[in-house]
Amino acid sequence: MKRILGLLFLLTLIPAWASAATLDVVTTTTDLASITEIIGGEVVRVTSLARGNQDHHYVEPRPSMVVTVRDADLLIMIGMDHDIWVQALINSARNRNIRFGQSGYLDVSQNIRKLEVPSGQIDGSMGHLHVYGNPHYWLDPLNGKIIASDIASRLSQLRPDKSQYFQSNLDNFKQEIDQKIGEWQEKLKPFKNEKIAVHHGSWPYFAQRFNLEVAVELEPKPGLAPTPSHLRQVVDTVKQKEIKVIISEVFHDRRPANFVADETGARAVVVPSSVGGVEGADDYFKLFDLLIDKLVVALKK
Repeated sequence: MKRILGLLFLLTLIPAWASAATLDVVTTTTDLASITEIIGGEVVRVTSLARGNQDHHYVEPRPSMVVTVRDADLLIMIGMDHDIWVQALINSARNRNIRFGQSGYLDVSQNIRKLEVPSGQIDGSMGHLHVYGNPHYWLDPLNGKIIASDIASRLSQLRPDKSQYFQSNLDNFKQEIDQKIGEWQEKLKPFKNEKIAVHHGSWPYFAQRFNLEVAVELEPKPGLAPTPSHLRQVVDTVKQKEIKVIISEVFHDRRPANFVADETGARAVVVPSSVGGVEGADDYFKLFDLLIDKLVVALKK
């Protein structure tokens, strides 16, 4: 009787939500992890395969990742071949629930209005060109709302008893995005139609949302390292178009941007493009806070 009473007492200490198993969610990026944690709250345990300061195109699958994916209830990916490396993990993990077409497989690009979708014949001479369009869509905060909606819908499918909880978190997330995007746009309003240079073509969604123009890229072709001859052309373009800022992501070689800056007087700025890319970019909202503040400072100077 004492054992039974003791067990009953311990059960009263367990929160109500813990009566059902926590969902193990694996995401390919920290941005997806951040949004999933906001929507899933206490119902999910989230692991990101890539780091925030890592180039997502070149993540190397490791045995530890296979174990992580093997135990996942849900795998969430950027899609559009951005995280194509995850397919090797899916194949090795032997987890039927996270295979394409199953409830544990979620590609959140499906409802995104895609930019820079190539037309005509595509071959290797074009560099690392994405055949489904530019995959850096999470850098438009309004696309964050679409991502969050897809995640909430799938979590509700997996845990229908928590659907109202997920919907409430989604409503709060959307409300905060709408509030913050007004603040972010107001900060960048003085620089409407400002031309910028970028190391890699990660920024069309961001530029479109915040009324900036990507005028030139330091890479001669997507994914190819800048060459001296191409950088000379970039220098000419930066001078001609009076570009003030050159954006590099935290994982890029900084020498090309610094060279162009030295030759032109433009300002080389290193920014995170994902949650956790630098200290302070701790979640999806803080990523944009930090990114936009750094950009505003650079454009003012």
